[in-house]
Amino acid sequence: MNTNTYIIDQPIIHYQENIEKLIDQTISLGLGALSDTGALCVSTGKFTGRSPENKYFVKDDITAKTIDWGGFNHPIAESVFTSLREKIKNHLNQQKEIWIRDVFACADPQYQISLRVYTELPWAALFVNNMFIELPANDLNSFKAEWTILHAPSFLANPIIDQTNASNFAIISFSHKEIIIGGSGYTGEIKKGVFSILNYLLPHNHQVLSMHCSANLGKDDDTALFFGLSGTGKTTLSADPLRKLIGDDEHGWSDHAVFNFEGGCYAKTIKLNKENEPDIFGAIKKGALLENIQFFPNTNQVNYDDASITENTRVSYPIHHIHNIAIPSVATAPKNIFFLTCDAYGVLPPISKLSNEQAMYQFISGYTAKIAGTEEGIKTPKATFSACFGAPFLPLHPNVYANLLGEKMKAHHCNVWLINTGWTGGPYGVGNRMSLKDTRAMIQAALDGSLNKIAFENFEVFNVQVPIAIAGVDSNILQPKNTWKDHSLYNKAIKDLAQLFIHNFQQFEAGVSENIKAAAPVLK
Repeated sequence: MNTNTYIIDQPIIHYQENIEKLIDQTISLGLGALSDTGALCVSTGKFTGRSPENKYFVKDDITAKTIDWGGFNHPIAESVFTSLREKIKNHLNQQKEIWIRDVFACADPQYQISLRVYTELPWAALFVNNMFIELPANDLNSFKAEWTILHAPSFLANPIIDQTNASNFAIISFSHKEIIIGGSGYTGEIKKGVFSILNYLLPHNHQVLSMHCSANLGKDDDTALFFGLSGTGKTTLSADPLRKLIGDDEHGWSDHAVFNFEGGCYAKTIKLNKENEPDIFGAIKKGALLENIQFFPNTNQVNYDDASITENTRVSYPIHHIHNIAIPSVATAPKNIFFLTCDAYGVLPPISKLSNEQAMYQFISGYTAKIAGTEEGIKTPKATFSACFGAPFLPLHPNVYANLLGEKMKAHHCNVWLINTGWTGGPYGVGNRMSLKDTRAMIQAALDGSLNKIAFENFEVFNVQVPIAIAGVDSNILQPKNTWKDHSLYNKAIKDLAQLFIHNFQQFEAGVSENIKAAAPVLK
């Protein structure tokens, strides 16, 4: 056991329990069950997705002039934070038992931060173990936590007294180096809290680009990045049996490397099957944590098509559950960058090549559709713009991240591709979702250089370049208009989407160059 003083010390303390004990403790407390593959299955309770409107940053001397307030960055007074912090501490101290987990974030030792998580749930400790970087056993006694997370799902705030929007909350204090989470058992709040910390510290203190992206590595040490919001395919497309996985969601890009923030993966499992996603399917075994799934009646076999609890069914597992991984989770600068967008309008090409200026425009815009279940209240895909493909997690102004990306793309001569994993042949409800098989074939053609030998043609309005043919893919789908039965409806849809882009980008125009502004869609 670590000999450091714990700030929660009244209950029975389970420090750094092994996987078997965490699973057994969860089951003995009636908080979970085992699937037929040995994965632990739990319910996260009322909340099955993030609540970005209830996430706060303490506004103090560190953050007052550095955080980009507004939007997803809600300020809260330090006095509110300290009051709630004491209440959560008292709440945890009144529990019969608590679990403590010490871990690291960031695979690159130069930027690594140490985390200590206190939680009232053994399966949340398992999640922390899966998602972050495990400490070597001989380092436990010397471990010093730089950041602390207090996780108390059963503690509810009183919005009138505690000055929060709701009974659930997540508050980050850079002065105290703490995150407090109450009222929500959704484990993504822990993960994204740490991501939000790194999205502030790395660009602001180290000029390292923090990215909401997955990454993998080819046999020729060619790194690829996949940007996109939850549900656009980051985890699925980066789990490629031909390439080594670096990480599935959050990375940094320094002057010398791309590195994973995490030690595990957090994948959506709705409609998961072995044929389409064999690596993820095979990773769901002992040690994995399944959230909010349902079993087939009278069995412990998971019904991955069942969305009766939520569309946002999830699994977390340590990265070593994937066989083909990069060790350590660090690689060279990328050769190819993919922006994944789930186009609910059904008008964007399934793949297109971007100039540097177009890449900057698309990155700052961050167009996609929010997928059902990833946030509370989202039931059907909803067109949205999320700056840098991760606005809910970006404490600094989007231009900070965009400028860093622009500098790095230019220095490393990256190819940048826009991939539509959304709809074709019509909008959501009319058209069909892009075929995963076709998307994989198009990405493979970009990665192996096949597209360098193919002619491209212009895509109207957005003026990006679309390949005229790709082996194994029906050429008709490459130009979206070909897939629509009614071209007049298509013309209206592309015009409507272009207008959304133009309107959204107005908020960023003052901070970007004329060349980037000129990469906007053009309406006649």
